[in-house]
Amino acid sequence: MPNTAIITGAASGIGLEAARDLLAKGWVVHGVDVSATVLTAAAETLASDRFHPHPCDLRDADAIVDAIGQIQEKAPAINALICSAGIARIGPLATMSVKNFDNIFGVNVRGLWLTCRETYPALKQAASDGGLARVIILSSVSAIRPKIDSGAYAASKAAASQLTQVLAVEWAGDGILVNALAPGTVDTPMIRSAADPAKQGNWRPSGDSPLGRVAEAIDIVRVMRFLLSDDAVYVTGTIIPVDGGTRAAFVPKK
Repeated sequence: MPNTAIITGAASGIGLEAARDLLAKGWVVHGVDVSATVLTAAAETLASDRFHPHPCDLRDADAIVDAIGQIQEKAPAINALICSAGIARIGPLATMSVKNFDNIFGVNVRGLWLTCRETYPALKQAASDGGLARVIILSSVSAIRPKIDSGAYAASKAAASQLTQVLAVEWAGDGILVNALAPGTVDTPMIRSAADPAKQGNWRPSGDSPLGRVAEAIDIVRVMRFLLSDDAVYVTGTIIPVDGGTRAAFVPKK
């Protein structure tokens, strides 16, 4: 039987690249994203009958329960949960609306936690069957080094990092490994939208890392491959920066 994964945020960016990578390795992938429209486009791009789309707004608790429940009816054992869904709303905290703040935390924290909670029985079943049982959470270098005009986003990613560590310890006895990746600037639709010069504000992407470029989604997925491999059997509760050294030391502008 092939391994089975659930990927949130599967329709674009890192989530889409993760789906493409796992499908190429023979996995069955259940892709979760906000609408049927974006998932249909992703399915056409991936062109695999092992990709199963599940529209779900992660701000809606009942929708999460329903979506994960439907997946578990088809796949009672889940080998990997990749929590890639996330949103950003740029602007100073002093003027941010309650709606924008709540949306950020609704997707990036509450939706993340609920997805993990609802998938837990299927992950536990996979581990009990002797298979892989891994959770990979997308945090951000913003959780380590926040920026102005993205304070709520940074706080949500700091919360994601803390959830990672606590889940890792709570689920260790069940054989489920939980880790997070903390990317720096990645060339994804979300970052391109936030960095639009036409938008007002002081937030800017970090730009090229000390390695001389911005990350591509595949750079993050390559580290996921390690966390899903047998080489990572003693790795849990970690937050791994994947940022080309961006947060390691300040580089002044020339």
